[in-house]
Amino acid sequence: MGRLDGLRGVVTGGASGIGLAVALAFVREGARVAVLDRSPEPPPDLAGLEDVTYLAADVTDDAGVRAAVTSAAEALGGIDLLVNNAGIGAQGAVTDNDDAEWHRVLDVNVVGTARVSRAAWPHLVASSHAAVVNTSSIAATAGLPQRAVYSASKGAVLSLTRAMAADGMADGVRVNAVNPGTADTPWVQRLLESADDPAAERRALEARQPHGRLVGAEEIAAAVVYLASPAAGSTTGTELAVDGGMAGLRLRPRP
Repeated sequence: MGRLDGLRGVVTGGASGIGLAVALAFVREGARVAVLDRSPEPPPDLAGLEDVTYLAADVTDDAGVRAAVTSAAEALGGIDLLVNNAGIGAQGAVTDNDDAEWHRVLDVNVVGTARVSRAAWPHLVASSHAAVVNTSSIAATAGLPQRAVYSASKGAVLSLTRAMAADGMADGVRVNAVNPGTADTPWVQRLLESADDPAAERRALEARQPHGRLVGAEEIAAAVVYLASPAAGSTTGTELAVDGGMAGLRLRPRP
């Protein structure tokens, strides 16, 4: 028996990184899953899986989102769970990014979360186990250098999570967020590759987290599974940090 047996989930940004790990974890826990991603073709890890429906969709396109969510609901016979994971990163201080970059990041990370939630909400309301999990970030709760746009977007996602949870009480829809630390994902790998000294940059990112390493996508997926599962039936309007202690611990430097 899996923790999500018989449930039907939609995962955005599910072709790679955290979203892919979540989609695979949902299937292992007994759910049927519709994966929405900009990539036109599913990744090898999802291709051919019986319990996965893959739908190409861009969260910045409202018509496309509505069509994809409708298709997901038809394929799954309804929607119980929604994971708003699609997102993009950005670097720079507040003086470094122009209006176009602000609009680009906020459109994906914040408005994209709202678009998918808006389209899925009627289906969630019809479920007796409705849950939404939004992917926020340690950047929402800790001031990180060179992450102004990204931090603003993830702070908005965290506030949106609480507002959605308040509205969801009357509809029977729980809404929570996960706050990953720096995770070992394709975006972070690209960030490292662009650094002057990738090995030194990775060591710096690892040292920033109290447990001394990057967070695994599978660890974040495990937290999402819990928040989405009926076992978390009394948990709503909160965030679960998966960051190696970065948000709350202040350790002495290692000798």
